[in-house]
Amino acid sequence: MRTAAVLPVKRFTRAKQRLSTSVADALRRELAGAMVADVLDALARSEAIEQTILVTREQSVAQATGAHGAIVVADDGETGQSAAALLGIARALEEGFERVLCVPGDCPALEADELDALLHAHSGGAGEPAAVIVPDRHGTGTNGLLLAPPDAIAPSFGPGSCERHRALARSANLACRIELVPSLLLDIDTGSDLDALRERLAAHPSGAPRTRAVLGVPGPSLASVHPA
Repeated sequence: MRTAAVLPVKRFTRAKQRLSTSVADALRRELAGAMVADVLDALARSEAIEQTILVTREQSVAQATGAHGAIVVADDGETGQSAAALLGIARALEEGFERVLCVPGDCPALEADELDALLHAHSGGAGEPAAVIVPDRHGTGTNGLLLAPPDAIAPSFGPGSCERHRALARSANLACRIELVPSLLLDIDTGSDLDALRERLAAHPSGAPRTRAVLGVPGPSLASVHPA
């Protein structure tokens, strides 16, 4: 089943505002960019994802996506993650994709093999509309939303979105499952999330090289992850 990833990205000057109490603005912007780059890398390495659709007004990341082969959709209104995801979904439908995986740009620990396992386990062979919700580590938010077809429901991210997506799926008579994807559980909104990310990166000494570099967590260099 042809699958696209939809990745909404805020302008870095507006991203991660809740981190401003614990992280200086310059570091916060640098961290936002590093996390998005690591997520893009993970999506590009996934064998089950044919195309990444990046929805953003952030020119620096839009210009840097060539190496990943991503389609860039302009998020001129920048009215939130759900609205941006809808723009990406519309483009996925135009491109003929049969399902989409909506993911955020602040899950830098994301691992391609875990994405492949998720997508292969829910291949939609029966052709029935379906939704798979990947919650955050608190079990209340949504860090991954797999929809077949792409417009099976309208994404509704934000606080309490896990249950909200379940309710939307029920209302649409969709088959719906909750799946835990370890590397997709941790999104970065608060200082405590950042502490948890440092712990995870220290315990899993591979991947997320750009985020590691910003946070000063030892791990593989960019050269070793992406050799010349």
